[in-house]
Amino acid sequence: MDTRYNQLADVLCGFSTRLKKGERVLIDAYDIPDAFVVALIRAARSCGAVPMVQIQRARVGREMNLHGTEEQFALVRDMELARMKKMHAYIAVRGSDNIFEASDVPTEKAKLAGKVLRPVIDWRVNKTKWVVLRWPTSAMAQQAKMSSEAFEDFYFRVCTLDYARMIPGMAALKKRMDRADKVHIKGKGTDLRFSIKKIGSVPCGGEYNIPDGEVFSAPVKDSVEGVIQYNCPTIYQGVSFDNIRLVFKKGKIVEATSNNTKRLNEILDTDPGARYIGEFAIGFNPHILNPMQDILFDEKIAGSFHFTPGKCYEMADNGNNSSVHWDMVCIQRPEYGGGEIVFDGEVIRKDGMFIPKDLQKLNPAYLLGKTR
Repeated sequence: MDTRYNQLADVLCGFSTRLKKGERVLIDAYDIPDAFVVALIRAARSCGAVPMVQIQRARVGREMNLHGTEEQFALVRDMELARMKKMHAYIAVRGSDNIFEASDVPTEKAKLAGKVLRPVIDWRVNKTKWVVLRWPTSAMAQQAKMSSEAFEDFYFRVCTLDYARMIPGMAALKKRMDRADKVHIKGKGTDLRFSIKKIGSVPCGGEYNIPDGEVFSAPVKDSVEGVIQYNCPTIYQGVSFDNIRLVFKKGKIVEATSNNTKRLNEILDTDPGARYIGEFAIGFNPHILNPMQDILFDEKIAGSFHFTPGKCYEMADNGNNSSVHWDMVCIQRPEYGGGEIVFDGEVIRKDGMFIPKDLQKLNPAYLLGKTR
């Protein structure tokens, strides 16, 4: 077994989910090597936890959704929710040989599945300790425009980063976000204003996602005004989108365009909450610099932020409810057009670099150990 498997499994069980003796953990394995599932089982047992395993395959999941009925999805929901309620922790590792496997699942089927199965996700997110990560595949290497070997090395370097080094900077950013009211984001094609007053914020340094590196909050639901031009391509429900541009009035998306404007608006019309924002997050993982159409990586890009149509998290609750949660990413480093994030008149980050002294420990030089 690749020794890096054991190292990563130890991070997931020991640091991310902090498994303890007697706790039950569901290992949700999507198209990943059996050897890594075995490594996770062993790591969980070494913590004294009780591992349960679910093996999933993307092609099988596509077939189940392609002609799925509400009765079928409800049965799956009831079974999965009953199991999830018995778990203390959840570890999902998701591989993909074809990121477009679900591209031909009809929109109405994807919406129905998302709506009916939402209680399972809500319980898992709000009631268990959880972590989700991707698995390196040839498809991901192609998305990243890297050789398979180079991408695998990159993947394990990112996923086994010393996340504890993020703690001081994240604490400082959380403190600023918790006391902030007005946020102004400026950049190429973007002029956005909103409030995060009394919403609160959550630092993410390896506990919920691997790779990680963000602090998230949410805008006051009806406070968003202006326009945002995202510069990262994104995949949602198996469909690729690029050049997404959203216009807001009183918090609501009133205009949405992209390279696939029709499908974009179909998704945003899933339910009323899909046209409001459920998350605002600032990303700072120093190893992740360019988009690869994999949101668990892209939303952590150094110098990025994401502004998410759909459901909010209970941990930073703005009251928005939806079966959609679509993380869309904008990078503000100079090579991507630059930009600023301003809290109550103070520039917090400019062209991807944090400016206030208390936040400079989130800049790449510190996180990579090059400065103190």
